[in-house]
Parts: sequence; structure tokens; C-alpha cells
Amino acid sequence: MTNSTASLTPVPARITTVEPGGIEAIPTSKRHGSPWQLIATWTAPNLEFATVFVGVIAIAFFGLGFWQAMAAIVLGNALGALTQGVLSTWGPREGLAQLVLSRTAFGSRGNILPSAINALVAGLGWFAVNSVSGAFALATLTGIPVVVALIIVVAIEIVVAFIGHDLIQFFERYSTYVLGAIFIVATVTVFLHANLGFVQKGGSNFSFAGFTLATGAAFGYAAGWNPYASDYSRYLKASTNKVKIGVAAGLGNFVACTVLMAAGAAATTIAFKESDPTGSFVSSMPIVIRDLTLVAIAIGAIAANALNVYSGAMSFLAAGIKIPFALRRAIIAALFGVVGFFIAWSAIPDAGTKYTGFLLVIAYWIAPWLGVVFVDRWLRRGTAIAAFIPDKARYRNPAGIIAFVVATAVSVWLFANQYGYYQGPVAVSTGTDLTALVGFVLAAVLYFALFKAFKPKLGGPIADEPDLIVGVDAADSVA
Repeated sequence: MTNSTASLTPVPARITTVEPGGIEAIPTSKRHGSPWQLIATWTAPNLEFATVFVGVIAIAFFGLGFWQAMAAIVLGNALGALTQGVLSTWGPREGLAQLVLSRTAFGSRGNILPSAINALVAGLGWFAVNSVSGAFALATLTGIPVVVALIIVVAIEIVVAFIGHDLIQFFERYSTYVLGAIFIVATVTVFLHANLGFVQKGGSNFSFAGFTLATGAAFGYAAGWNPYASDYSRYLKASTNKVKIGVAAGLGNFVACTVLMAAGAAATTIAFKESDPTGSFVSSMPIVIRDLTLVAIAIGAIAANALNVYSGAMSFLAAGIKIPFALRRAIIAALFGVVGFFIAWSAIPDAGTKYTGFLLVIAYWIAPWLGVVFVDRWLRRGTAIAAFIPDKARYRNPAGIIAFVVATAVSVWLFANQYGYYQGPVAVSTGTDLTALVGFVLAAVLYFALFKAFKPKLGGPIADEPDLIVGVDAADSVA
């Protein structure tokens, strides 16, 4: 490792200055911000139509009544928000991004797989989903072709993510004020026209199969932010109160997701056209509220994708990709945006069906990843981890990657319910989708057993950890 910290430290907080470097640890001299800013960080990106559509599919695709859908939405969001809050508390101590921290559980090489998955899911998958919803909204509002609207939305998203952390936090904070006000009015308007007693044709019996699918989709959405959590708390001082961090991050995630998914479910009891989901959502609104809502959907897509592109680039670097440029994170973010545009363009036809499957797939991999990293953190409680993070440490921990791969493969094989693509034997016989639950539990149990068997190195007492934890080797420009 280099002895020089000058090349490792990001510039002071300025929203117009491009954040340099990659995913190096944030030194104590550069820490800033309040834990309560995380409420806005995780509220704004959820105030968009991709969130609304989770409530839509709970009724339109999974066959639930309104209150059944709400029960599934609340449960899925609560679980995803809880894990979001816990993971966010990990950022300040080491000043490192989430997928860099997971090196302790997976080892330097084993961590390549979850980092690569998240880079693809965040930087490309979610980017496409949100860009499409923003483009539909802008096209509906202005009458311009969807492709032109997509170009406009993507261009703004790339600029915000390219500049980096401080502009993102600024953008999310003020977007929360604007989007929150608009969506509150829109949600109230929808509920005034909704049929809250809506049940599917044929009766009101509770559908456990539909409930598991809707819960999995809601969890997949809320927990989709989990691999980014520490990316936006790592600039906080190490002494920041953990309870405040966890509450702020979890609350921002839960409230925004639940309110907008509820609005989506309520809107579906009024009208729904799969060919025009955005138009269906605003169909019951007065013109002024409708137009403001469409503006909010477009801005919300930008708020979400600024995080997706930024964290996708961080995960790409966490996989160990060598990019020898001072602005390597910014450059990767821009490249992700360009590639994501073409994926979004191709996803415009049949967007609803593709999105439904995408949400469940996210839950399939995040749940076992959570099982591994949570157990690893618990087993390492009270110990320092800085020595295991640098690339040159070549830290090995096969327990993580084995538990992750086995748990993911087994849970998907038996329980996945991707209708039209793949259905596991349990899903075929029951119609349910318990993949995420099984994946989490199995990964946690396997990792605990394998950790005891392989006995990877444990760090010394936390007191021995240096003030500046160098997460990467500056000369290699990797994490």
C-alpha cells in the first residue's frame, strides 16, 4: 500500500465538482453530513413509477384484492427497509462502500461474483427499468416520442451520477420536497376514486400463492437498495449514532415505498391498461394534478437512477476491475449510462411483464447475499476488518462464495416461480414463490457452518483499527 493519503482522499463537499477516485475509504478529515439526510437519500429514489407499479402488479398480475395486496406490500417493504437500515450503519466505521465491505464474507476473489451481479442489476437492470418509466411519463406529458423522452431522461441521469456523491445527496434532498408534495396530492386523489373493497372476480378468499409473489416483489424492490446502503453513509463521521443512521435509512425506504405502492394498488382498482400503465395510473386525476404527477414520475426516475448508476459503478470497481484514471468512478458511471440506454430502449415493449420477473430475480440473489454478510458481521463482532479489505491482502474466505452459490442455486431450482421462463417443482405444485426466504435462511446456516469449518482469519480488537482505513491500493486503482 502507498504511504501517501493525498491520492486517496476525495475533494471537499462541492456539488459541482466531480468526485475523483473510485471506492477508496473516506478519511476522517473528509467526513461530513447528517444521518437524517439518509431519509431523503432513500425517499426520493422511491418516489417514481417503478415503485407505483409494484402495487399495480400485486393486483393486476398476482390476482390479489386490495387489502391482500397491502398486507403483502407492507411485509415485503418492512423486511427490505429493516435490512437497509442495518446495512447503512456499516458505512461510517470504515468509510467504505457496501460491496467492498462484503469482502470479509467472500474474500477478495469470491467477492467478484456478488459485485458483478450488483453492477449489472444496478447499473444496467434498474437503470433500464427506471429510465423506461421516466420516459413514458415525459412522453405522455409532452407528446414527444418515447425514444426522445428516453434520451432526455438518460442524459440527466448520467450527469448527476458522473459528478458523484455530493450532487446526488443534494439532488435527492430537494427532489424529496418536490416529489413528496406532488405524490401526496396524487395519492390522495387516487384514493378518493379507488374501490378499496376490490376483490378479484370469483370471490375474496385469501390467495397465499399471490401473497408470496407480491411480498417477494415488494421485498425485491425495497431490498434492491441494500447493496448500495453504505455507499451513501460512508461519508458520515465514524462516531455518528448508529440508531439514527438505521432509522433514517430504513424509514426513508419504507414510507416512500409503502405509500406509492399503495397508490398503485388503489389505482388498479379504478382502471389498468398493460399497454399504458402510466396513463392508467393518472387516468382518474384532474389535468393539473395529472401533469404534475407525470413531471414527478420523470424526476423520480432520475433520482433513482442517479443512485443506480453511481452504485453500479462502485460495484464494478469492487469486483477488482483495474481502471488507472483519477476519475475512474465517474467514467464507469458514464459508460453504464450509455449501455443502460440501449437496454432501456429494447425493454420498452412489454415492459410490465419484464419488470415483474425482474423484481423477483433481484430478491433471489439479494436474500442469500444478505444471509452471508449478516452472519459474517455477527461472527466478526468486536473485531477490526481493515486488514482484509485491500486488494493486495489477497484475503481468502471460501465459506462466503460457497454458501451464496449453493443457497441461490437450491432456492431458485426448487422455489422460483418465473412463469413463462422457469418454475421450480415447489412453485409448480403450490403456485408460491418462497425463493428469497429459503435462500436467506439456507445461506445463513451454510455460512455459519462453513465459517467454523474453514476458520478464516479474524481481525484484532476494533481499537487497533487505524483512523484512515485504506480500502484499496491507490497505485492499482481498484477496490
